[in-house]
Amino acid sequence: MSSYQPPSPQSRGNASAVLFFEEIGSAQLPQVGGKGANLGELTHAGLPVPPGFCITTEAYIHAAERANVAALLAELAGTAGQARSTEIAATIRERLHGVALPLELADAVRTAYLALGNGRPTPVAVRSSATAEDLPFASFAGQQDTYLNIVGEEALLDAIRRCWASLWTERAVNYRIKNQIDPASVSLSVVVQRMIEVEVAGVLFTANPLTGKRRQAVIDASPGLGEAVVSGAVNPDHFVVNTQSGEIVERRLGNKRVVIQALPDGGTQRIEREDQSKYACLTDEQIRTLARLGAQVEAHYHAPQDTEWAIDTSGKCWLTQARPITTLYPLPVSAPVSDEVLRIYLSLNVAQGVYQPLTPMGMSVFRLFASSIAKLAGFNPGESGPGFLIEAGMRLFLDITEAIRNPLGRRVIGKALPFGEARSAVMVQALESDHRLQVKAAGRWGFVWRAASFITRLQLPRYLLQAIFRPQATHKRVLGIKSRIEQQLTLPPHASLHERLDLIERFGRTQAFRTVGSVVPVLAAGFLCLALAAKLLGSLASADERQTVLRSLPFNPTTEMDLALWSIAQKIAADREAATYMIEHSPAELAQAYQQRSLPRIVQDNLTSFLQSYGHRGVAEIDMGLPRWSDDPTHILGVLNNYLRLKDASMAPDVQFARGAQQAEAMIHTLARRAGKQGWWRGWLVNICLQRTRALLGMREMPKFYLVWILARMRNLLRPIGEELAATRRLEQRDDIFFLTFAEVRSALAGTDMRALVQSRRTTYEQEMRRRSIPRILLSDGSEPTVLAGEEETASTLRGTPASAGRIKAKARVIFDPVGAHLEPGEILVAPSTDPGWTPLFLTAGGLVMEMGGSISHGAVVAREYGIPAVVGVAGATEHIQNGQLIQVDGSAGSVVLLEEKIDTASNPTATNVPDAVADIENI
Repeated sequence: MSSYQPPSPQSRGNASAVLFFEEIGSAQLPQVGGKGANLGELTHAGLPVPPGFCITTEAYIHAAERANVAALLAELAGTAGQARSTEIAATIRERLHGVALPLELADAVRTAYLALGNGRPTPVAVRSSATAEDLPFASFAGQQDTYLNIVGEEALLDAIRRCWASLWTERAVNYRIKNQIDPASVSLSVVVQRMIEVEVAGVLFTANPLTGKRRQAVIDASPGLGEAVVSGAVNPDHFVVNTQSGEIVERRLGNKRVVIQALPDGGTQRIEREDQSKYACLTDEQIRTLARLGAQVEAHYHAPQDTEWAIDTSGKCWLTQARPITTLYPLPVSAPVSDEVLRIYLSLNVAQGVYQPLTPMGMSVFRLFASSIAKLAGFNPGESGPGFLIEAGMRLFLDITEAIRNPLGRRVIGKALPFGEARSAVMVQALESDHRLQVKAAGRWGFVWRAASFITRLQLPRYLLQAIFRPQATHKRVLGIKSRIEQQLTLPPHASLHERLDLIERFGRTQAFRTVGSVVPVLAAGFLCLALAAKLLGSLASADERQTVLRSLPFNPTTEMDLALWSIAQKIAADREAATYMIEHSPAELAQAYQQRSLPRIVQDNLTSFLQSYGHRGVAEIDMGLPRWSDDPTHILGVLNNYLRLKDASMAPDVQFARGAQQAEAMIHTLARRAGKQGWWRGWLVNICLQRTRALLGMREMPKFYLVWILARMRNLLRPIGEELAATRRLEQRDDIFFLTFAEVRSALAGTDMRALVQSRRTTYEQEMRRRSIPRILLSDGSEPTVLAGEEETASTLRGTPASAGRIKAKARVIFDPVGAHLEPGEILVAPSTDPGWTPLFLTAGGLVMEMGGSISHGAVVAREYGIPAVVGVAGATEHIQNGQLIQVDGSAGSVVLLEEKIDTASNPTATNVPDAVADIENI
């Protein structure tokens, strides 16, 4: 390719509307779009990029004004406009394609174009580069049009207009609607790039897009222009290369029957030829050269890239595009950079049923808690917190590698994990055979010593014995923890802002886990009693009968909260005027009325009382940065409206709870009588153990309840600091403080302006909120281990872990976020996972299906207490099951049967809101 010299800005007319790659960097993204900015970045990095220039978004904006499309864009931003997006987009395209380029702009384009050919017309590729394209969170690949082998000035000007129009193709508009991008905020630059004489071309991913594995370059290649590969017109050669060793680990040759070639006078032709699957279009050395080139691109961007490349007739490799691979889950900063080391990260977010990202302050608090745990175990966590707590994608993971490599740690995880997250347990078990995770010869006694130190410092033996032999004293001690937390996290009114920070950090590092952890022995005692009873009963009791004992457990704060909310609904239902008011208004309107104290008196007073006891709770409540119900009661008011729809008195939650308690007591009597037939002492001991189980296991939710209480108190302590920083313009608003760490808050108090940092983090947070796939286990090489479906799993039957006995056939309701969710009484709740913020929905649910969890996960425990059939750990449940679909849940067998075909929601729009689910419940 001959050299060229871009003309000076003074010699090319409207210089601000035309920029050569050498003049472009990432800062010019608003002017040249994602593709143009990336090509400029690659050029500045010294990577081989064919020369070219961009017609900036300024030119498009002027063209759009001349085409008079503003009113159409405003209409497209609304729901009504989106319903007729195809028609509106077609009108915009027609107007933009017909607009005339201003003379000054056309002259600037002609000057730049001739410069690429050293004064003569030269073949160029003309590509669209949207400002919402090739970005870190959405690549928008192929959403706008590309025109290849354009020759001549007039042909180029026409191609520019066609590119502008292609911003409004149907697929591009729908993609932006899906990603919630405002139509008026989108603009377009046009990239004009000199074409090379292509021998072979294709795409290269610098990480494996299917498995997520880093350090694996994936190459698709075919003779001729790369358009054949990009558009899917050809079955290309496929290669996978280890970028560290250069080993070609996979080689699959395609038939390469289609070749797209440039024509001498412009345009392209498609050639069909014989099967070429016996011959590779790349040599091994070319494959490795491309892999090395891809590694250079990834190193420049510090992230995996999806690139397009071409090799010319002289054998030189060129880059024609690069964009981020947006589908890969980000790795921790500390992840090893060699495949010789493998680390296992277990998602804390998924384990807690919180798929959304955490705020930086929320993660900082967990680092404090983790430091407390590490110190109790005899470790020095350092200032940044212990190494086992890892952040990736604004979510928290536990690095369980060292535990897996310890003989005792492996046994503990192998025994405990199936109860909390059954599918993750299977994944971990499959990984144990990897030679990189082999058990270390030493470390057994170190693990024992640290465990003993941890147990002793928390006084676990003392509290365990107290729970078994003095349950009433245990209840009194546990219930008194809340007031002690309140006392310890209270400061005098005149306390300084720094004193507030000091108290939060000190309590988090020294007292938080000790306080919450003091409840754990109570649960351990309850499970020990249950296990002893099961041992004594043996075959005398089935698993379902033992589960019946766990229904309607007392002393569960989450159940008490739900029943308190139900009690309010009953009071409202008895007041016809108040009930009518509630049903006629949306939850958002009701929340606004509550803040204005204009709700009906019976609602206002009862809700105020409820929030005094439970207002510290919320959905995704483990994140201190998120509002509590006391901040925004919209969700609770929506749940109250749901409760008012329940008409069947026998299905009333308080009636069901009382029925469950009676069934549990009756079952204890039955099982004790059976055991007594083998000796009076056995029957007596079974009765004692099961009574203790019921007295203690209801407090299973207490650690979480108190943890959230601590977070709410800390949140209140931070509020005045946020107000001060907002008032002094170091933050835009009070709640921005939750997008800082403790060290950054101190820096802000010292005078540092944090607004730009917060804005950047909020942008990343919003991007992560749109991420749908969150790995339950992430490996340090970027891959996610998978579990093969069981032999009995079919297209109509899904398998999971039995969680709560019983069988139900009803309509499914798939819910991803409980806030504002509507669940008809008797419907089966299908969700990725749940936390206590979801449990008000359980009171009217007929059954439960969760993608995550094990037999003691939150959703499973609450389902058993409410006596609703439940299956957890059902992979892909929210994808396989649709709203309104009739399904059968068998909580004893762990199966979910799809009883009817998936509903076509396009032709049946009411399928997402099926009324009056008819449930046939057969509790076992």
